[in-house]
Amino acid sequence: MPIKSYLAHPLEGKKEDLAKAISFLKGCEVLPAENKNVLVLVTETETEEEDTKLKEKIEAISSLKLLALVSGFNTPIK
Repeated sequence: MPIKSYLAHPLEGKKEDLAKAISFLKGCEVLPAENKNVLVLVTETETEEEDTKLKEKIEAISSLKLLALVSGFNTPIK
């Protein structure tokens, strides 16, 4: 089960738009920083294939400037 955390940097003035777009995606939790123009994004998927597709969806959001992986790990399903 891949679980990853990212810093999502929005385009100027698009922080709320980006947070809203990400919040609609299954497997995502987004937390806006209060004092910086950045979002903390945590994703959780069942398979590597789902993780890849989810990352592609996130990267396609027009208000996203940069997506930086902070950490990630894969827990095998038992």
